[in-house]
Amino acid sequence: MKKSWMAELAAHYEQARRLHPQAKLMLVLDIDGTIIDMRHMILYVLQSYDRAHDTDYFRRLRLDDITVHENNIAPLLERLPIPPQERQPILTWYLEHRWSSEAILESHRPFRGVLEVIRWFQTQPDTYVGLNTGRPETVRAETLRSLNKLGQAYRVHFTDDLLHMNAAGWEQNVPQAKADGIRYFRQAGYHIFAVIDNEPANLRAIAQADPQHEILLLHANTIFESKRVRLPRGAVRGKEYDLTDLIPEKALPRNIQFVWHGVNDRANLRQFLASDIRWAECDVTLDPLGRDLILRHDSFTKTPLQEDEEWLTLEELLAQLHAHHKAVKFDFKVGGKAIDKTLDLLQTFPFDETNLWFNGNVERLQEHRFRQLSAAYPNAILQCPIDFLAPLILSAPDKAKEILDMFTSWGINRFSISWLTPNMRPFFDQMDQWGFAVNIYNVPDLESFLQAVLLLPRSITADFNFPKWHYYGRGSGEGLARHEYRLKTDPHRRPS
Repeated sequence: MKKSWMAELAAHYEQARRLHPQAKLMLVLDIDGTIIDMRHMILYVLQSYDRAHDTDYFRRLRLDDITVHENNIAPLLERLPIPPQERQPILTWYLEHRWSSEAILESHRPFRGVLEVIRWFQTQPDTYVGLNTGRPETVRAETLRSLNKLGQAYRVHFTDDLLHMNAAGWEQNVPQAKADGIRYFRQAGYHIFAVIDNEPANLRAIAQADPQHEILLLHANTIFESKRVRLPRGAVRGKEYDLTDLIPEKALPRNIQFVWHGVNDRANLRQFLASDIRWAECDVTLDPLGRDLILRHDSFTKTPLQEDEEWLTLEELLAQLHAHHKAVKFDFKVGGKAIDKTLDLLQTFPFDETNLWFNGNVERLQEHRFRQLSAAYPNAILQCPIDFLAPLILSAPDKAKEILDMFTSWGINRFSISWLTPNMRPFFDQMDQWGFAVNIYNVPDLESFLQAVLLLPRSITADFNFPKWHYYGRGSGEGLARHEYRLKTDPHRRPS
């Protein structure tokens, strides 16, 4: 099966790391049509024309209607119900305003996934991302400002020294400028292992500047101006910046703790024990008679006991985890007596404190129970979810910080944020700036999981229903819902 272009990029990068272990490796990207989806700029400028001239030619124009290159919008104007005598004035106005500071700052939008790809390489050791653009020097400041505005939420930042621009004017000698950019970065001491550009003509010029054929040429198959000529030998074409093809399981950062969510039944327990994941999260509650600790996500009030329902006891789970040298995260669905019984049960299993993690809602456990857990296991992780603080953190951060400091005085040393929380990224950034350890949970799939990884939180809790990695976690949801999955046999992987 042919590899995707992101898989080719990942393989070529690993090869470059093996062959050049001491080098400063660099991925080079074009900007317009490669990072930036230029259709947004076209739409913005044309609708600005309507606002400036009190017309409505472009009021109903949508992004998907734009299939032309930003340098040649005449075919688009011809398709629209615009009087012929108005087309040239519109075109002239567009060409005058498309690279204004306002247009650059307000209309630029990235292709889906590209900033995450850039972030991945920027987090790798001795690896850099260079920008090689046909834009002229006159828009250097606006270019950096707009790109860093886009990248802020993704923790992506571009610097002036890693931006090469066209020494000529607008649209002049662009392929030559691209070749000059390759030489510029090489002279600065970087080993370029790959280039992504949407113009075939630019890739051909870069290929000629790389006689040793060390650079993997990647064609972003978006909208491009140059004729559809044959790509240079070895070039790879693609369109989707798919993190799941780029980042393999073996490359995950080792300083992030990964937690397998909802290990509440024997089938999910078998899947977890066969994995390399260290932490198992279980939902701790009491049986209907309030006697034994069992594992169940929902309360019996919300989801009554099912006729054929079987449950896993906490004691059985702890015995298995201790025997397999795993770690356990308790998510308390009830407080009170369940906390006391859990602490009593832990006396039977001599877990190291660093393998224990307690989580519960503030309103459920309250200050007394958090202090009790902290006193019993001062070196364990003690966590509460704080999604309810998101509006306050963004609107009144000082007040939110007071509340968080109060929680830490109870012994809480980690805070959990749902991936699905509105404005999750600025929320996480603020927590990170304050120095709080953060766990991200509610991560629904492999792509979201990898996006969360790129934020570099202290830990991530996920269902690990990732068939691409041969993980088939079921998780636990409301109404005892489970992911459907089918076990597969992989001769190259441990039994599942």
